[in-house]
Amino acid sequence: MTDQTTPDIIYTKVDEAPELASASLLPIIESFARAAGVSIGTKDISLAGRILAAFPEHLTEDQRIPDDLALLGELVKTPVANVIKLPNISASVPQLVAAVKELQGQGYAIPDYPETPETDAEKQARARYDAIKGSAVNPVLREGNSDRRAATAVKKFAQANPHRMGDWSADSKTRVASMSGGDFRSNEVSAVLPKAATAKIVLETADGETVLKAGVSYPAGTVVDATYMSAAALDAFLAEEIEKTKAEGVLYSLHLKATMMKVSDPIIFGHAVRAFLAPVFEAFGDEMDALGVNPNSGLGDLLARVKGNAQIMAAIEACLAERPPLYMVDSDRGITNLHVPSDVIIDASMPALIRGGGKGWGPDGKEHDAVCVIPDNSYAPVYDEAIEFFKQNGKLNPATAGTVQNLGLMAQKAEEYGSHPTTFEIPADGTVKMILDDGTVLHSHAVKAGDIWRSASTRKAPIEDWVNLAIERQRATGYRSIFWLDESRAHDAQLIAMVKPILEAKGVADKFEIMAPREATRASLETITKGENTIAITGNVLRDYLTDLFPILELATSAKMLSIVKLMQGGGLFETGAGGSAPKHVQQLQGENHLRWDSLGEFCALGESFKFLADAKGNAKARILGDAVEVATQGILDNDRGPGRKAGEPDNRDSHYWFARYWAEALAAQSEDAELAAHFAPVAQALADGEAAILGELHAGRGQAVDQGGYYHPDPVKTAAIMRPSATLNAIIG
Repeated sequence: MTDQTTPDIIYTKVDEAPELASASLLPIIESFARAAGVSIGTKDISLAGRILAAFPEHLTEDQRIPDDLALLGELVKTPVANVIKLPNISASVPQLVAAVKELQGQGYAIPDYPETPETDAEKQARARYDAIKGSAVNPVLREGNSDRRAATAVKKFAQANPHRMGDWSADSKTRVASMSGGDFRSNEVSAVLPKAATAKIVLETADGETVLKAGVSYPAGTVVDATYMSAAALDAFLAEEIEKTKAEGVLYSLHLKATMMKVSDPIIFGHAVRAFLAPVFEAFGDEMDALGVNPNSGLGDLLARVKGNAQIMAAIEACLAERPPLYMVDSDRGITNLHVPSDVIIDASMPALIRGGGKGWGPDGKEHDAVCVIPDNSYAPVYDEAIEFFKQNGKLNPATAGTVQNLGLMAQKAEEYGSHPTTFEIPADGTVKMILDDGTVLHSHAVKAGDIWRSASTRKAPIEDWVNLAIERQRATGYRSIFWLDESRAHDAQLIAMVKPILEAKGVADKFEIMAPREATRASLETITKGENTIAITGNVLRDYLTDLFPILELATSAKMLSIVKLMQGGGLFETGAGGSAPKHVQQLQGENHLRWDSLGEFCALGESFKFLADAKGNAKARILGDAVEVATQGILDNDRGPGRKAGEPDNRDSHYWFARYWAEALAAQSEDAELAAHFAPVAQALADGEAAILGELHAGRGQAVDQGGYYHPDPVKTAAIMRPSATLNAIIG
């Protein structure tokens, strides 16, 4: 891509609720941008789009689409990048399989997802699908570090209109359970490479050496980690926690990240399913294998495969009756915490439980205390400390709480989120070694069959960029600034040794604190409880976790966060919030023609994108558009024009009408550019005059089921008809 061929702003095409909302909002953005000479392009990074792009030889000429993710991956390495990224599906295997079936049903002759590939064609298909699985998008696009915070207008609105928080009691039985040894945290080793190197990862067994991965290249200064989780220790921990939870009389819940950690966490999830149904697997293991049961796919897939076998079904029912009650994703539909790996994502599920006073929904449709099983102890202390803090101090008051901003080290696939290609389920007892091209054994672990071994790396340039970003933000805000790093953890110790000299060289070491995650959690909660503000400077996983935890406590949602990625080559990536609740939003739209998705995150990102464009390309009109977006966003908040949760209330489409109206009014009222004011004055007037007609047209057909022609790959014509039902508004926008 070159400067001449690249649109000024790229808007990503994604999935589920964010993409439905985009069908309504993007035409408004394109219309307004055109008046300032700003071009808007789109790139398809949806799950369906990525699947189709991976199998061109299976498609007809008119079905083929380019690999937009690869194109964007190149663009973000250039100074001209200006990308607005909406939340996309990070697919678990059940989601991937469902998307494949839907596309096949629409006439796309792509291959099935092979659970157990045997032929060369199946192995090749599996490799392509595995590249799409999990968080395949974010590591490609995030060529910079993360700056996430609540926009000032959003934070002020949350304080003036505090959301409901569940009450905490000092005698709550809710707790976090984590492994005390044998996990990734306890087995981690780390080293900094003094020079560029290429490594191979081998498994040495009694039968010889197997190369697990060769040709893994690292530049000089890279922090390279290795660790493993003991399958035996995991199984013992899970069995013990099931019994303890039953004795305590509370819900049993599992919290993982089976999307981002797409190799390790589905395996851990499978161990949890197997542990919970241990008597069933002991009695019927062979029969279940023959039926294609893979516990990694969850209880839902398991039940679908064995439902025709009365003996197994009876054994499952008997086992569940003896087990502690499961935390429910949807108690009305009987969807448990163990049904689907991607249904309970730790960074969304744990904050929701904490915000709710430590309560989760049980099978009886009532709220109960819960044991939160987070097997690996690397980041579990954050949630454990938060729960203990609220037991001692009571719920947070959003009306008076300060804010926690976040600066996250994530560029160039930093840390665990970049470990997918170097994570392995060990096939036999032996020793895993990382061996450099000069013969040096960098890391070594004695492992058993079934253990999960992984290596992660973090490059020097992103680390330095992250520290400098922290210095810049601390200087701009004056907020208490904490590096969440644990000197007793191997990886963090290497980072501390790199962070401290930079702070000292810049003369700002006294402006920063370094704390382990548990201590940093308490310090941050104490700070915001006093109404003061802090910046959490964290690694990649904690960036993900904290930018849900604190916004959900402060704002009730993480979808309204301002998320700026300053790309290391000078471009900008503007993210629009989290998408964890998107599936339920789609279900509600399909059943009731009501979309409760809130586009506030898109509004915030859009304003920043226009202002970035103004600076990058000297487009003064773009800055005026960006400033007017902020005025419109404030109007949405001040006048309570966000979507309601229930059918019959205003929804996402109403919100977009008001956003367009407030945006046009702000542009018509500004005095910096007479041409823009003259252009938007009649638009603003038409939107105001057409209010009754537009809202009437938007509300026609509400409460009735609608068909968008697909879940993962909807029909664009049907979607436009649902999301743009006002002929009056469409005519004004053009």
